[in-house]
Amino acid sequence: MNKKDLSERDICSKFINPAIQSSGWNMKKQVREEVSFTDGRIIVQGKLYTRGKSKRADYILYYKPNIPIAIIETKDNKKAVGSGMQQALEYSEILQIPFVFTSNGDSFVFHDKTIETGAVEKEISLDDFPTPEQLWTKYLKFTNLDKEESKEIVEKDYYVDTSGMAPRYYQQNAVNRTIEAIAKGQSKIILVMATGTGKTYTAFNIIYRLWKSGVKKRILFLADRNALLTQTKNGDFSPFGNDIMHIIKNRKIDKSYQIYFALYQGLTSTDEDKNAYKEFSKDFFDLVVIDECHRGSAAEASAWRDVLTYFDSATQIGLTATPKETKDVSNMEYFGEPVYTYSLKQGIDDGFLAPYKVVRITTNVDEGWRPSAGLLDKYGNEIEDRIYNLKDYDRTLAIDERTEIVAKKITEYLKATDRYAKTIVFCTDIDHANRMRQALINENADLVAKNWNYCVKITGDDEVGKQELDNFTDVEERFPVIATTSKMLTTGIDTKMVKFIVLESNIGSMTEFKQIVGRGTRIREAEGKVYFTLMDFRKATNLFADPDFDGDPVQIYQPEPNEPVVPPDEMEGTDEDPDDQTDVVPGGFTPTIPDVGIDDGDTEVRKYYVNNIPVSVVHERVQYYGKDGKLITESLKDYSKKNIKEEFSSLDDFIEKWNESEKKEELIKELAEHGVLLEALREEVGLNLDDFDLICHVAFDQPPLTRQERANNVRKRNYFTKYSETAQKVLNSLLDKYEREGISSIEHGSVLKVQPLSQMGSAVELVRAFGKKKDFDQAIKELENEIYNIA
Repeated sequence: MNKKDLSERDICSKFINPAIQSSGWNMKKQVREEVSFTDGRIIVQGKLYTRGKSKRADYILYYKPNIPIAIIETKDNKKAVGSGMQQALEYSEILQIPFVFTSNGDSFVFHDKTIETGAVEKEISLDDFPTPEQLWTKYLKFTNLDKEESKEIVEKDYYVDTSGMAPRYYQQNAVNRTIEAIAKGQSKIILVMATGTGKTYTAFNIIYRLWKSGVKKRILFLADRNALLTQTKNGDFSPFGNDIMHIIKNRKIDKSYQIYFALYQGLTSTDEDKNAYKEFSKDFFDLVVIDECHRGSAAEASAWRDVLTYFDSATQIGLTATPKETKDVSNMEYFGEPVYTYSLKQGIDDGFLAPYKVVRITTNVDEGWRPSAGLLDKYGNEIEDRIYNLKDYDRTLAIDERTEIVAKKITEYLKATDRYAKTIVFCTDIDHANRMRQALINENADLVAKNWNYCVKITGDDEVGKQELDNFTDVEERFPVIATTSKMLTTGIDTKMVKFIVLESNIGSMTEFKQIVGRGTRIREAEGKVYFTLMDFRKATNLFADPDFDGDPVQIYQPEPNEPVVPPDEMEGTDEDPDDQTDVVPGGFTPTIPDVGIDDGDTEVRKYYVNNIPVSVVHERVQYYGKDGKLITESLKDYSKKNIKEEFSSLDDFIEKWNESEKKEELIKELAEHGVLLEALREEVGLNLDDFDLICHVAFDQPPLTRQERANNVRKRNYFTKYSETAQKVLNSLLDKYEREGISSIEHGSVLKVQPLSQMGSAVELVRAFGKKKDFDQAIKELENEIYNIA
């Protein structure tokens, strides 16, 4: 047997597996092969999308389930034994794995991250692969977890889900780092995980391991919304069973349970004598978990801080997507540095979170409107003479025509895409949310006539709206479609199917901005939710320029007055002007009449109401973001040309790669991952070109041929005559299909099962017309070469 002739998989089965197994690794329980640990970034092209490549490790070795300890990258024997090390190290950083191996079947190269000085990397024989205990002992010593009491905690098992659900890699990281911190005696811990990445599921796995082992016997889970408590208890925490779980309601305390859920508002009161949490002894709880801890738990004066101070002897874990750091509030000061962070950007890159587009719309009054002298509002109040702008609108001054034009643009977008796409419109306050609901109802009167709850207001003051919240978040429920709100939907609510988010409120807080963006980041691929759109009327998306923002959009679009509101497939950008940012901190102006309700936490104000003001959409610039999350400041054509030339040094190099590629679709997908979006580029170039010609034309200035011209050239050469009559019909039909749909349409084996080919005979019969399967494959390859005239 010559090793050089073996494939990579043969090397694994004949050499790597026996070496691992002989060192005491259980191949069924401790070893996983070909592990895809990301889903692959969603790449959006117009209304279409594709997935980028997922990250895949050849082997991940686990000391126990969900406790990874080693990674192995393998290559065939034609490559050097350590040739896969850099990729393996990159993966080990993402997966937080301390021991890294590579092999080509001759030996292993072992990279040991627990060695700080000396030989970090060395070659070892196949017979010397370390045992599970050897690696685990090294790791425990390196992390100072080798004391018996610490070791006992970190070795506790995860919950085994019989449905097959298991933590994703970043959830494993979060759980394992938290358990290790507790094992070392850390009493205050914070986890930062982007909205939509499963913080509650992660919390369950942390609590389960600690509770099952008896390390933590009584647990308090704090949240700020009733819906979150019920959702948590009946969802992720259901394996605990209802007999040990209890939701504290109406300040009634029952001390017979082990796991408690509570609103911090439900435990505290402005009246010291009614602070329900004080009915528990200070040491009653061993563990307190604070969900969405950015909501004020770290502020010295907050009610949450009082609860945390009271239960100071308990281990406290804060969960947040947006750690708050201001001059007045600091989560870091209270909890310390995060033990693990999983950002929005990383979630989008991994394909676990939905990417998004941005539509920016500006009206003619947004930069400023001044009333004429003595102008009265609709209720007879004289309007103070000053310049009003975005910070004032709908807070201190409501312009009916501006509200109407916003509703019109929202409806225009929905009509052009999907009128049943779940939509949240964030407004400045309850009054604004109500007026926006009315404007949207008027714009969508046809659907409202059939379903009264097509558009509803969901705010803290509206019982009907709050009752509709469950329907709005239910994946199976069509109605309501549009929800207008102020603060109520900014955080915590699991809005899985939201595809459209409208910013019509002044957002000065990065925390609030991230939370709002997070309302759309859930992916529901089976139901068609793979990306979402932000429509910004308040310049809130200027916060993308803030260094604290960590997940840039795939596209930013600002239409001219007569342009469609839906972003086109192509985008052309200009430089981001750092000075073009509106002060979005709400002003303190207090006008007169009438009183309006303000949603959760807002300060009561009065406002003027005016109408008969001419409002229109004005032209703004068009922008989008590239593969690196940076704003593209050049034309899409120039940007694509640069990226193509980074991948292919010359025209000949590209043609060679194109010819060698077994499936052109894979090459196109690879280009998309490197920032070359052919569908968008095709629109900008304005020619319906084949992918091959589009690349040659844009990057290498070649005169392009249309698919029809290429197909006709093949027909003129009449090379089909060497095949049988049936085979000629098949090839002619495939050529017709290429002409209509492109090269990818004829590369799939299933092409023989669709019309018109399916009418000629079964797939087996059609292949037989060429001889054997390999003869058919060769004929397809030859057809491709003829199409592109590749010798």
